[in-house]
Amino acid sequence: MAESDNKSANLLAQETAQLEEQLQGWREVILAGDRVLRWERPWFPGALVGVTTMVFLLIYYLDPSVLTGLSGTVMLLCLADYFVPTVALKVFGSNKWTTEQQQRFHEICNNLVRSERRVVGWWKRLCALKEEKPKVVRFYSICHPDAPVHGDGNTSGNLLTFCTLSAVSFLLLLPGLNQHGVISKYTSMAKREISKLLKQKEKKNQ
Repeated sequence: MAESDNKSANLLAQETAQLEEQLQGWREVILAGDRVLRWERPWFPGALVGVTTMVFLLIYYLDPSVLTGLSGTVMLLCLADYFVPTVALKVFGSNKWTTEQQQRFHEICNNLVRSERRVVGWWKRLCALKEEKPKVVRFYSICHPDAPVHGDGNTSGNLLTFCTLSAVSFLLLLPGLNQHGVISKYTSMAKREISKLLKQKEKKNQ
């Protein structure tokens, strides 16, 4: 057991080091984004929601086809991968990198590797569930709210856009909510309410 834990820890450290090397040119930008996501200033949450809403409104206004959207996204990613490291080097400089920044950059890369592992684990579980219980997965895919529905296609498209905007906004706000203890606060409140309901139910049964 201890040997497998050591192997897992060594593999995690190796993958983190590889990711740090790959993101070396993006490290200043990543730290700046990390400060925004953790709400180091009180106006950062509003800025996140505002920028996300503007992007979705722009997409909604332009209404590009799937092929155009994918091509534009790939082109923007390629341009960013080419220009961002060069611009970041000129703006931030290479001699301003501190030990504290390196530690935070290492933590971010470590968290990204752990998140990737979780996503891969969930995907493997989903594939295993699909093989073991295909009817359950098929039923869920039919009943899922994102599945095609009868009615006006424009209305369902608008609803899907709104749901996607809400999901993206929540994911962007999640690190800040966690950093400021909002999630733990409401989770503990929910646990207390559930325990109260369970106790009341036990008293009624008695």
